[in-house]
Amino acid sequence: MAEDLTVVLVHGAFAESASWSGVIAALQAKGVDTFATPNPLRSVTTDAENVRRAVESVGGPVVLVGHSYGGAVITEAAVGTDVVKGLVYVSAFAPDHGENSLQLTGQFPGSTLGETVRPYPLGDGTNDLIVDRELFPQQFAGDVPLDVAKISAATQRAIRDFALGEPQPAETPAWKTLPSWFIFGSGDKNIPVEGMRFMAERAGSLKTVELEGASHSSMVSHPDAVGELILEAIAHLS
Repeated sequence: MAEDLTVVLVHGAFAESASWSGVIAALQAKGVDTFATPNPLRSVTTDAENVRRAVESVGGPVVLVGHSYGGAVITEAAVGTDVVKGLVYVSAFAPDHGENSLQLTGQFPGSTLGETVRPYPLGDGTNDLIVDRELFPQQFAGDVPLDVAKISAATQRAIRDFALGEPQPAETPAWKTLPSWFIFGSGDKNIPVEGMRFMAERAGSLKTVELEGASHSSMVSHPDAVGELILEAIAHLS
């Protein structure tokens, strides 16, 4: 039955769909239908609506996978649809109702992201944010080859600051009703590892994988490990 499940990957802030390339290759090698859907990075509500439409276009059951802020998006996108059967959080936020990504980042000490973010006014009172391109490799992708990290810095997508501060809308976030799996690195400089452990435990993660020394770009530096956890989720759901 594994072939009946489709994996839909959702990137987070300061990333883009190609960040999933290694994971896609690992899953496709196992015959798993997989695609990465764009994440506009404008607001949790509208981003989740976009992902929900992509998920419902599949025409069958889905495992929804989110990285970083993409975790907040899949947490909302899976609400109100019976298409999504499980959630995989990759170095990702799993907010409860009313929480936001900025709050969860600061709930535990250790994040240095704020020191590296650069704002660009949008003209409506909000800002687009990027990670300083010179600082990106060390902040975001410390265990990724430098040439690859520099490309990621150059192709990163800006996120609207409103999205990071928007309270999670759904009164019952999807991880309270769906099985979930978590994977993240102990060397993450964006989301403190204690915060990710907290969210995984709170969500009742069926399996939590902690990658020793891995950066926030765990799906780039450890695509096989991420792919293996997704395959375990598929096996469980099948």
